[in-house]
Amino acid sequence: MKKIILSTAFLLAVCISAKAQFSLGIKGGVNYSTINSDNLKSSGVAGYQAGVFARFGNSFYLQPEVYVSSTGGHFESNDNNYSGNVKFTNLNVPLLLGYKFGPKNLNFRVMAGPIYTSLMNKNESLSQNFNVAYNDFGHYRSSTLGYQAGAGVDIGAITADLRYEGNLTDVNPDFGQRQNLWALSIGFKFF
Repeated sequence: MKKIILSTAFLLAVCISAKAQFSLGIKGGVNYSTINSDNLKSSGVAGYQAGVFARFGNSFYLQPEVYVSSTGGHFESNDNNYSGNVKFTNLNVPLLLGYKFGPKNLNFRVMAGPIYTSLMNKNESLSQNFNVAYNDFGHYRSSTLGYQAGAGVDIGAITADLRYEGNLTDVNPDFGQRQNLWALSIGFKFF
């Protein structure tokens, strides 16, 4: 975490000292997340995200963000005898590199970069049989590293993004669980 914060601070300082174009804004949206598992059937759940972003640069830009999100998944054993749900509240810190093009008040963008996710809260509803059969199922990591890639559009001060997020680390190494999601967000740039 310290390396990510120091790297972000360094990149921000370089961008500011180069007198790059700067934008600051808020964003919110919805996501659809799944947690894939080696031994269980899984399906997705809908969630939310809300936070702030900054953008440094002109055609090529750096966009750090901080936002809270809700993610999770639904699980069933292959014989359908056991089932359960898990929901997470996360603090997300992506650092995206992007390219924007188009006229001044209508920019199209593509972006990608790493994301650090810290688990703030976990809510499980697992059947009694599920807990007995998979007693170490809920050993979720407190933080993970992943990546995001997507596209967006800016219309004046309004911004919209569609992104895919995948994990580089398992959220639960005991069951090989990896979380991935699609996110759609709308934002507003203050300047």
